[in-house]
Amino acid sequence: DQNLLERVNAFWNRTPYFSDQAHWGMPEFWATPVETQGSNGGDCEDYAFGKYFTLRELGIPARNLRITYVRASGWDVSHMVLAYYPEADADPLILDNLTSEILPASRRTDLQPVYSFNDEDLWTAGANVRQGQASQIRLWRELIEKMANEQRM
Repeated sequence: DQNLLERVNAFWNRTPYFSDQAHWGMPEFWATPVETQGSNGGDCEDYAFGKYFTLRELGIPARNLRITYVRASGWDVSHMVLAYYPEADADPLILDNLTSEILPASRRTDLQPVYSFNDEDLWTAGANVRQGQASQIRLWRELIEKMANEQRM
């Protein structure tokens, strides 16, 4: 899976970065992968979503992936990355638009996890026990609905 992770990470990281305010005219906008590619730009969560859904389409099970909301040291903003868990209790590999290098979370001391989620589950920082459902996240529900609408077009 390492080669696949590297290729997907590199593909999405080539997308130009724009803040939601600059790109969409609003402070927070979760774009679908189609919106990100179609508009040729996105921000951290858009990269994470693109990587997540690409890897899912390429056969990586949701149980191995978590979209992770973090605080990034040295930045005064929230940040999202994609975490890949080769095994349920493994140190995940972090796919991040801030770097092309995929490193284990234990080596990304600049990132402090807050919560993570995938298609169905929600975890709080450092927890391997499910804390709820991803559907509790309003913007995630709206993103999934937009993607369903895109597929119907």
